[in-house]
Order: sequence, then structure tokens, then C-alpha cells
Amino acid sequence: MRSFIAAVRFLTRLPMPGAATTAADLPWAIAWFPFIGALINATIAGIAVGLLTWWPAPIAVLLAVVAGLLLTGGFHEDAASDAADGLGGGVDNERVLAIMRDSRIGAYGAMALWGMLTFRFLGLLLLMNSNAMLAVVIFSFAGAWGRWSAGPWLRFLPPLSDGLSKDITSESRHGPWLCATLSLVGLSVGCWYLHYPQLLMSIMVPLAVTVVWGCYLWRRLGGQTGDLLGAGNVLVEASVLLVALTR
Repeated sequence: MRSFIAAVRFLTRLPMPGAATTAADLPWAIAWFPFIGALINATIAGIAVGLLTWWPAPIAVLLAVVAGLLLTGGFHEDAASDAADGLGGGVDNERVLAIMRDSRIGAYGAMALWGMLTFRFLGLLLLMNSNAMLAVVIFSFAGAWGRWSAGPWLRFLPPLSDGLSKDITSESRHGPWLCATLSLVGLSVGCWYLHYPQLLMSIMVPLAVTVVWGCYLWRRLGGQTGDLLGAGNVLVEASVLLVALTR
């Protein structure tokens, strides 16, 4: 139960009961990442569906996306913007890491933030215009894939700096991310049961993005940081939505 609470505290800003989370609780929290990711995105999409009672779809989706940022504290968005600044402006590892540690946002980070939020808004809007209930399922599935992807990167890429990613990596074993994979398989079976027509591609494409991003980080920097993991989560989640929106 401590690992579940740790996962909720790590990925959201929801208050949770119990003792303070320690670094020792985080490795097994990875097992809950897909489930928590699915719940986060289901909440966002569910809010959008509920708000359709009072507002047109664009306003409902916009408010839902803002609610999602409040729910997570913009955790992955902040990481992705830092990663974009670092990878865009840094010429070597030391410079990339220094830029990512800077709390100020640069041009690359601003463009990345605009792009990811715009895509999330348009993606959810288009899915809801097609089938609101199926949109909740697909958006949840995308959230599960996005959070799952952190597991293999933490397991196979060494940390480049001190921080939570280093704490998790130092204690990481195969068990947590294998459990996360099993929960992702369960969600996939649920999507198959609901007759999601692009399920196979929605598994193959994010899996490929996970491998490509991991290889890129290994080749470019030789490891990972929390910001780079967050950026990868956003990319993997976006790849699921892209598949769902393919004609």
C-alpha cells in the first residue's frame, strides 16, 4: 500500500494519508504508474465529458486540460520544457544538465510547452467529437502508456544527476516495471473488450517510441534524468493519441 501512496504522491498533488514517502518507497511505486496514469487521464477526459452539459466542447476540453494541470502540478509539462531547453541549447552533457537545472524557461521550453498543451487540447477535442465515451478510454490508455515508459528507462539507463530518478534507479529491479507491464497488458485487454479498433497500433507505436527515446538518450547523453523521463512520458502519450486520430 505504501508503494501505491508513493505513486499517487509522485504523479499528482493529491493529499494522501500515512507516513511521509521515502526514497525506499519509490522503486515499487513504478508498478502503479500505468494505473495512476490511466486514472489521471480518465479524470481529465471525464471532466470534459461532464462539462459538455454547460459548455461547448472546446471550452469543456480547455477547462479539463487546465484541471489536469492542477491535478498533477504540471509535473511532466515542467520536465518536458526543461528537457527541451537543455537538449535544444546544450552542446555537451555538462551544458545540457546545467540548462535543465535552471528554473527559468527558454525559447525551446516555451515552444515545447505550447506544442504539447495545444496537441493535448486538440487531441482530446477531436476524440470527443467522434465518440465521447471512447475518448475517455483512449485518453486513459494514452496516460497509462506514458507513465509506463518511465519503468524501462529507469531500469536500463543510468542516472546522470542526483535526484529522484537516481534514488529510484539505485534501488530499481525488474519486478516493479514488470508489474507495471502486466497492468498495462490488463488495460490493453480492456480496450480490446471495448472493441477499440486501433489497439494493435496503439501498442506497437508507443513501444517503438519508448525504445527510440531510450536509445536517443543513451547515444546523446549516456543516461537519464527526471526531466528527460518526463519528456519521454509526454512523447509516448502523444504517440498513442496520434494513432487514435489516424484516419
